[in-house]
Amino acid sequence: MNLLALLIVTSLFLLWNLEFIATLLNLKSFPATPPIELEGLMDQEKLDRARSYLTANSRFDIIRASVSLFILLAFWWLGGFSFLDERARSLSESVILAGLIFLGALFLAQNLISLPFDWHETFVIEQKFGFNKSTPTTFITDRIKGLALAALLGLPLAAGILWIFHVVPNAWLWAWAFVTAFQLILTYLAPSLILPLFNKFTPMPNGELKEKIHALGLKCGFPLEGVYEIDGSKRSTKANAYFTGFGKHKKIALFDTLTEKSTTPELLAILAHEIGHFRLGHIKQRLAVGILQMALIFFLIGLATDPNGIFSRQLHDAFGVTDISPHAGLVFFTLLLEPASKLLSMLANAWSRKHEFEADAYAAQSTGTPEALATALKKLSSDHLSHPTPHRLRVVLDYSHPPLLRRLQALKKANVT
Repeated sequence: MNLLALLIVTSLFLLWNLEFIATLLNLKSFPATPPIELEGLMDQEKLDRARSYLTANSRFDIIRASVSLFILLAFWWLGGFSFLDERARSLSESVILAGLIFLGALFLAQNLISLPFDWHETFVIEQKFGFNKSTPTTFITDRIKGLALAALLGLPLAAGILWIFHVVPNAWLWAWAFVTAFQLILTYLAPSLILPLFNKFTPMPNGELKEKIHALGLKCGFPLEGVYEIDGSKRSTKANAYFTGFGKHKKIALFDTLTEKSTTPELLAILAHEIGHFRLGHIKQRLAVGILQMALIFFLIGLATDPNGIFSRQLHDAFGVTDISPHAGLVFFTLLLEPASKLLSMLANAWSRKHEFEADAYAAQSTGTPEALATALKKLSSDHLSHPTPHRLRVVLDYSHPPLLRRLQALKKANVT
């Protein structure tokens, strides 16, 4: 237990306490009566259900975070990282294969630990409040597909990173370029190769809605290659929509739960909001910042895996591991980065909330009816039993979208010509 280990342990406990305080404050900020803005969509009975839903999820999140922290610290202090590293090295003379065994074992352990929590969240909490439509078969099949994809995509990616750090000079720079290229290719291929593994994409039949969607796309300078409906209802009653694709190959994906619950003007307003993110350059901005952030992270990983570095030696000593290696350094650096990651996510969320306000204004301007988007947001919030007035600390920590009431206030001030 050196000073670096003490710093990591202290930061993990501080983060846990921060989340605990934010959870309590968020529960306390729940309104006693429905906000006037949700009149007609959320009565007292539904508000009480939303409070119960928030309480159930908050308790569950605290328990999950506490168990995860306890298991991590117990594994660490009992010499688990050292044992696993030595065992992986004993199973293979190849440093790459040994590294994959080390990383794969931790990945599988994490998935096994999260499995009962995911099951409880799906089949107890979501089921109790009427959201879950997933069957045990679907749940298990999704996990198997996820593990298969992780093996198919994650193992080559991890092997490439480990090989670069073992062999290539200026490894952090080449690892950054390799991961960036991999992510861009995956983003391009995901809509056609990966997403259909989990959901069925059905082309929207010809009709008034499809015509108006294409007309909106042309009006906004957003060419569409296709409009699809997703069978989201087989897992949840919650609704959603998103865009995929690069360049001229853009597609709209609407959850069937969204099309069932929304009017045509509301759907067009939601889609105009998503188009706004593209037209205002939000996607490109986030991509560029993400790539630069990844460069900084890989530069620091280079320091954490340097076989002759003082910092990497102290980092490995903190976890009781004798031999400095890229695979161990990656894991240890991730734990060390946890506080900084939280700070970066808070900044990213604040930036994202700004973008959401801008996309809302774009939707109001392009459709000429801010009321349609406002109504759609109200419906989604009410149907999802969302917190009407979340505490400021919870918003700062976790919200990538502004709270509903603030979005509605901004929409009232939107200029429509």
